[in-house]
Amino acid sequence: MFASAFALALALQQVAIPLGKTPRQIERPKAPIEESGPQWAAACGDSTMEWDKPAPPVRIHGNTYLVGTCGISSILIAGEDGHVLIDSGTEQGAELIVANIRALGFKLKDLRFLLTSHEHFDHVGGMARLQQLTGATLVTSAAAERVLNTGVPGADDPQSGMHKPFPAANVGRVVGDGSDVRLGNIRIFAMATPGHTPGALSWRWESCDGGVCRTMVYADSLSPISRDDYRFSDHPEYLAAYRAGIVKVASSRCEILLTPHPSASGMKERMTGKLPLFDTEGCRKYATAVGKRLDERLARESVK
Repeated sequence: MFASAFALALALQQVAIPLGKTPRQIERPKAPIEESGPQWAAACGDSTMEWDKPAPPVRIHGNTYLVGTCGISSILIAGEDGHVLIDSGTEQGAELIVANIRALGFKLKDLRFLLTSHEHFDHVGGMARLQQLTGATLVTSAAAERVLNTGVPGADDPQSGMHKPFPAANVGRVVGDGSDVRLGNIRIFAMATPGHTPGALSWRWESCDGGVCRTMVYADSLSPISRDDYRFSDHPEYLAAYRAGIVKVASSRCEILLTPHPSASGMKERMTGKLPLFDTEGCRKYATAVGKRLDERLARESVK
């Protein structure tokens, strides 16, 4: 009888041990768009053009995060062997971007590459500060290299004379159309899209969440904005390159569109479900709208 009781007790112990184990915890994504998208919208409200207004970080998809401000995008692409950041915001905005990266749990020392969209102070004015904090390699186009290295806008920029200088950074690598930046499991392709500035770049990469991969495109602003005395029609070669860049964006594989100003791609509405985040026609529609604005600008120039 004693033996039977002992056997029963042992059997109960053997059953209890596995049941008592704590199951392996699956790590929840940080700042998921379902939660952080509405938080971003609430924090920014109608102030989606304020360059230095703080906004919370948002995980857009997979390893791609929006870490900028209400008015300026900065895109963090997190990788196994280090991370890539596109755009720095202003000099002041860079500090907000740093805070967002840290809030996500990423280390600044793991930033390996800093990429640029276009060479205006509201998007790259904080690059010198980010280089100081991270030691990352700054990657830009040949046309933007001198502007980044000096902090002085180029004379060939349609907005030359409109913007103040910004702290000079140190370009470590120049890329051209079709070039790629590789870092472990990250591969980002450059598209030369001059127009808004001579050195503007757009970027394309794949971002995966488990088995769901999306083609991300960070399309440059491309808007035909200039100082009062500049005429795009007086620069036929530049205008041709401008139109070619618009075509590149329109024809690119593109499932989730991002832009240097979040409002330009309706991010507030897309992060709150009012508009679709995933849209295979996003780049084409964006490029079509930009092309229409350029045509309207050229029409106005023709009657002056």
